[in-house]
Amino acid sequence: MNIRLVLVCIGAIFISSIANSQSTFNNSPPENWFNKDVTIQKVNGVSTNIAYQLVKDKKSETVIVAIIDSGIDIEHEDLKEVIWLNENEIAGNGIDDDGNGYVDDIHGWNFIGGKDGTNVGPDNFEVTREYKRLRPLYEGRKSSKKRDFIYWKEIEKGYFDGLKKAKSQQDYLAQLLSSIYRNNNLLTAYLDVDQLTPELINSINSPDNIIIQAANFMTNVLNLIEDTPLAEVIESWEEGYEHFRNQVEFGYNLNFDARVLIGDNINNLAEIGYGNNDVIGQGTDNFHGTHVAGIIAAKRNNNIGIDGIAENVKIMVLRAVPDGDEYDKDVANAIRYAVNNGARIINMSFGKAYSPNKAYVDSAIKYAQEKEVLLIHAAGNAGVNIDEELNFPTKRISKNETATNWLEVGASNWGKEDQLAANFSNYSGKTVDIFAPGVEIFSTAPNNTYKASDGTSMASPVAAGVAALVWSYYPHLSVVDLKDILLQSSRKFDGLMVVKPGTTDKMVNFSKLSISGGIINAAEAVKLAESRNINSQ
Repeated sequence: MNIRLVLVCIGAIFISSIANSQSTFNNSPPENWFNKDVTIQKVNGVSTNIAYQLVKDKKSETVIVAIIDSGIDIEHEDLKEVIWLNENEIAGNGIDDDGNGYVDDIHGWNFIGGKDGTNVGPDNFEVTREYKRLRPLYEGRKSSKKRDFIYWKEIEKGYFDGLKKAKSQQDYLAQLLSSIYRNNNLLTAYLDVDQLTPELINSINSPDNIIIQAANFMTNVLNLIEDTPLAEVIESWEEGYEHFRNQVEFGYNLNFDARVLIGDNINNLAEIGYGNNDVIGQGTDNFHGTHVAGIIAAKRNNNIGIDGIAENVKIMVLRAVPDGDEYDKDVANAIRYAVNNGARIINMSFGKAYSPNKAYVDSAIKYAQEKEVLLIHAAGNAGVNIDEELNFPTKRISKNETATNWLEVGASNWGKEDQLAANFSNYSGKTVDIFAPGVEIFSTAPNNTYKASDGTSMASPVAAGVAALVWSYYPHLSVVDLKDILLQSSRKFDGLMVVKPGTTDKMVNFSKLSISGGIINAAEAVKLAESRNINSQ
């Protein structure tokens, strides 16, 4: 579950108005809803099946989509047939057969692995790395209005604020879980049952004050989660605890340096060939990348798992995102690898608050632009305007230059109209291009499993899948034309007022949250592409 949603729920448990708290666990959408159509299934999906009906008599070309992420389970039953194969490389011979600088890169490359086969899992946040780099230069210096000193003070504050928050949330979740375990065990033993229900708790009539207090506590918990099984909620809160524990032990730990596993020269940005070819990321958590891959390309119509959006597609796997913040060096080099090896679309479901080597990333973005490669990026999950709180990488090359091959994607919801924008989604009428389904997205997970997850990380691959679908049938479209078609054909909502992301009661016109003002739609994009294709002949 999205960590933001976890915290909403746990915060509600310890406030006095818990009985009236709104649950975030109920009202689940239809499975695979992101592919569905609003007029037929009454959910705000992207009309994938209708799009395929529109192009059923047309031929398609294979589109290679690169996914820069945490690694992908390339042996997954619903993905293994769609994984890109570097046909110019001979597997396992220890030779760079195609001369691209990467040895045995059969399905892509792992930029955060060591030559001995070890892989980076947790890593620092960028603010930690910047604090560690700048502290010897600025700590104790006299205050100054110079830009570099102001940046240092921002980094210093960001580091200590983040560390304090992570420790607080870790302790908070530890206390919550301890209370849940203790009270649940007490009441199940008292009632001699395996599982608590509201009816069983209401039947308790005990003179023991400890039993009554436990009953009140668990009643509030069950009221909050409603129909969701308690075990599932506990699992989510345990994941939340591990999330913040990792932040404290690794993300904000000044003494932790995962980079030593890789053995590269971190200051040599243009260095290639470091890393290894383990695109799965053995020994690390590759759920995120596997989930993203399924949204784009899980094999369609095979009666297994789910249907991804794009049918004629191959997934190039680029592992560059640890449990922490990615390095600018790895991001830029992954983009260049994807471009040089035939990718037409690159999905980037990650982001961070600082980018010390932004110029090097920008050079890779411009290189992709020159080569007609579409970059699709998740807007982020802080519920903020990203014109005010930056989320790197970004399409802003400079004050006067913006990448034309970039699609910034916010997350939309399936149901109630006033909740159409996911509450966690970042937004901007100047920077976010479009919204796409990003709540309760059911997709592939490691070891032939499937799971729902939330985030703009899920919305970005929905957009990437639609882009790949359109480009496969209309391959001669330029990257600028394709982007324009996706934006112009997005589904609009005629002045619909929605709850502003990051708030509970402020209303905003949905059209003001992005440049297009709409949600990406595969069927409408195909119609517009066909119209322009005919008119250009």
